[in-house]
Amino acid sequence: MGQLVEGVWQDTNTREVNRDGQFVRNASPFRNWVTIDGSPGPTGQGGFKTEAGRYHLYVSYACPWAHRTLLYRSLLGLEDVIDISVVHPVNMENGWVFDGYLGATPDRIGGARFMHEVYTRAEPGYSGKVTVPVLWDRATDGIVNNESADIIRMLGGPAFRGLARTWVDFLPADKLDEIDEINDYVYRTINNGVYRTGFAQSQQAYETGVAEMFEAFGALDERLRDRRFLHGDQLLESDLRLFTTMIRFEPVYYFHFKCNVRLLSDYPNLRRHTRDILNLNGVRSTVFLDHIVDHYYLAHRRINPYGIIPAGASVDLDGPDWGPDEGQEIAAC
Repeated sequence: MGQLVEGVWQDTNTREVNRDGQFVRNASPFRNWVTIDGSPGPTGQGGFKTEAGRYHLYVSYACPWAHRTLLYRSLLGLEDVIDISVVHPVNMENGWVFDGYLGATPDRIGGARFMHEVYTRAEPGYSGKVTVPVLWDRATDGIVNNESADIIRMLGGPAFRGLARTWVDFLPADKLDEIDEINDYVYRTINNGVYRTGFAQSQQAYETGVAEMFEAFGALDERLRDRRFLHGDQLLESDLRLFTTMIRFEPVYYFHFKCNVRLLSDYPNLRRHTRDILNLNGVRSTVFLDHIVDHYYLAHRRINPYGIIPAGASVDLDGPDWGPDEGQEIAAC
């Protein structure tokens, strides 16, 4: 995918595999927070005050991490508060690009051709990966944050509560410890687990990742046996963080990342959980299977050198298998 080295784009490996062949994700470097009065947040520096129209999201419809931010933006009704730029789903030697693809957009802030130009606009000497999502600040002409876990807590927290069209508390205080515990487990075994499996460069690393992933599938399926969502009847942050991986499981991770020990249908409660969230108001409009499928099978040429898309990747999310049950409540909260 390439990276920036002192502000210069280089089509080189980002070295996220350790000596054991295990994929290890690099930390996000921009960790500032938008707050009501512009005071510093949990990390980073202050100076980012809540204002409608001030902030902008750079996203890929293909990326599960960016998908989290799109879910929050849609479910909370923040579309008129935070606008977006959408990259082409197939990132090759130049990384993420702004180019002609149905659903993609130009860079609506600075007219960049490549996403790496957005990073060097914010920090001319930047070195590191160029990722999405990115929360951009028009006032300072720079990046606020490029860590999806932070961005969704900003969008769903006090900073944007007064600007949301439909307020839903996805992070109630009395559930915070439980949410963090589930998030950590799901991130390690599933969200990042699919990448640990798909990008493994040794048999041992692959087998470790895939075993932990399907053990987690079983544990979550059992947890969902007697509850609609992970924490009960209320849709919370953990559910949305899990969803963006699970909606990609059948079309891409099962085949492309060799996560093929069992089908999702072998976990009926986990599959029902994914389907239920898909059918909530405001969720389907954030799912772009064409971007998802083309990104994984066409961009990851080290894994799929000929860019062949398997027939099973054509999952019909509009068909009866993925539609709501008769009489199902589809409100967001």
